[in-house]
Amino acid sequence: MAVFPAGASARQADSIFHNKRLWATVNVCDTVGHPDSIGIRGSMPGTGDKAEDMFMRFQVQVLHSDDALWHSLAGADSGFVEVGSARYRTRQSGNTFTITPPRPGAAPYLLRGVVTFEWREDGVVVRHVRKSTTAAHPNTTGSDPAGFSAATCSIT
Repeated sequence: MAVFPAGASARQADSIFHNKRLWATVNVCDTVGHPDSIGIRGSMPGTGDKAEDMFMRFQVQVLHSDDALWHSLAGADSGFVEVGSARYRTRQSGNTFTITPPRPGAAPYLLRGVVTFEWREDGVVVRHVRKSTTAAHPNTTGSDPAGFSAATCSIT
């Protein structure tokens, strides 16, 4: 099922960046079933163009207390993963990363996810957007516990 009818204008297609189906969330955070882990899930809308393929890249960032900025966590990067044809209305995918916890007595790590979304045609990127994780996304497949959706995750 396509998001846009055949012949949709470029303006309509570019509204994809503000589509409610475009999001990133933390769906796993240091649970009994996934100790010392953060799960990141993303959702991206299709454009209705069967010539386009959709890709996602999942990365973990850690908040540094010295500068109060988010920094990429070394080794916590999925690379780009193909998630399917853009002819579909929506595609979801995710990745779970196991994190070495802080040493005893050290401050917990505050983590978040960043998902880079790309729509490609013949291997060329035609749309690109990056989103940090936010909370309250229903129906996040693979969440632990069921229905979990958060902006950040603390690993102790």
